[in-house]
Amino acid sequence: MMYGDVEKYVFDTNNLIRALFDENTAEGQLLDAACAGYVELFAKSKSWNAVLWLIMNTIIDAGKPLYTGEELGRLKEALPIIWK
Repeated sequence: MMYGDVEKYVFDTNNLIRALFDENTAEGQLLDAACAGYVELFAKSKSWNAVLWLIMNTIIDAGKPLYTGEELGRLKEALPIIWK
């Protein structure tokens, strides 16, 4: 829950990928700050689609994606990002 007026940031696809896969980046730190309610993050849905493609095609086990669509849907819902 956001309290008062907080800074707002818009992530493009590259920002989103860095935030999700490297907590040591500025984007990763902003994601942590959004989890704590210090900032608001926004991203376009097409950026999430790019992340889905990346996960489904690179995180595989025995030739199959490691995560199901349902699991990835829960991940998207859990992220402190407002999708546009």
